[in-house]
Amino acid sequence: MGGSMVGSVRSGGDALLRRSPAQVWFARRARLRLAVLGYHGIADPDTFAGQLDRLRRIARPVSLDEVETALATRRALPAKAVLLTFDDGERSILEHGLPLLRERGIPGVAYVVASAIDSATPFWWHEADRLVAAGARVAGEPERSPGAWVAYLKTVPQERRLRLLAALREGHEPVRTAQLTGADLGTLESGGVRVENHSLTHPLLDRCTDADVRDEVVEAHERLTGLLGRAPSSFAYPNGNWDVRTERLLVELGYRTGFLFDHRLGPRLPDHPLRISRLRVGSNTRPDRFATILSGLHPALHSLRGGR
Repeated sequence: MGGSMVGSVRSGGDALLRRSPAQVWFARRARLRLAVLGYHGIADPDTFAGQLDRLRRIARPVSLDEVETALATRRALPAKAVLLTFDDGERSILEHGLPLLRERGIPGVAYVVASAIDSATPFWWHEADRLVAAGARVAGEPERSPGAWVAYLKTVPQERRLRLLAALREGHEPVRTAQLTGADLGTLESGGVRVENHSLTHPLLDRCTDADVRDEVVEAHERLTGLLGRAPSSFAYPNGNWDVRTERLLVELGYRTGFLFDHRLGPRLPDHPLRISRLRVGSNTRPDRFATILSGLHPALHSLRGGR
C-alpha cells in the first residue's frame, strides 16, 4: 500500500474515532485529568497554531509553575488542565513555537540538552541519521536505514552507542547544525516558555553506568544554573526512559517535577511528582488525531495494541 493511501486510511480511522461514542465518553473523563503534551520541534507551524487555538477553546492551558504549586499544596489543577512541553531544545521552538504561544498567551516548558547550548553540535540521533543517509557504514554491522540505525542505537549500552557513533563518523565531514544560545534561553523564558533540564547529552539513562548518570544529570544542572541564573527544578527523562538512579539524583538536587514520555493522561494532581505522564504529539498531528489524543482514547487504543 502506497504512503499516501496509508495516510488516507489512518486519517479516515482518526475521523471515525473522533466521532465515535467512545470519544464522547473519553472526552468527558478527560476533563478531570491532566494532559501534558510532549512535543519536540515545530515542523508545521500552521497546524501547530490550529492546535493552540483548539486548546484555548476547549481546555485550560496551565504553566509549570501552576503544576508545581498544585503538587506543593496538594490541591488539584483546574478541570481540563493541559501543559505544553517541548523536548531537546530545537531552534524551531524559538523561531516558530514561541511567537505562536506568545500571541495566544499559552505558557510552555522547553527541556533542553545542556551540552548543545552555544554549540554547532547536532543531537546524536540527527547526526546518525544524516551520516547513514550520506553513506556511512560500520564494519561488521548489518545494513540499516537511517531510522533503523537510530532505533538500534537506542537499545545498546551507552559505551557501545558512543563507539558506533564514532565509527559512523569515520571518513565523513562533521555534521553541524544551529543550536540555541544562552541568550535564546532568556528569550524563551521572557516569552513564557520555561527552560528546564533534559540531561547533558541526551543518553538513554537506563543504558548508562552510575557515573555517567551522575554526570548527565549533575553537569547539566550546573550548566543550566549558570545560563539561567537559577537552578532548574524540572526534568524530562531522555526518550522517556525512567531510571531509579536518576530519580534519586533529582531528589538530592531538589527537583520538583519529572516527566515521562509514556503516552498517558494523568490525574489532575499527579500521583508521583517525578514520574508525571505525558502524551506524545507532534506539531503536524492532524485535528482528528489531536482530539483523540487529548481525550485519552488514542492512548488507550495505543496501549491495547501493545504500545506500537
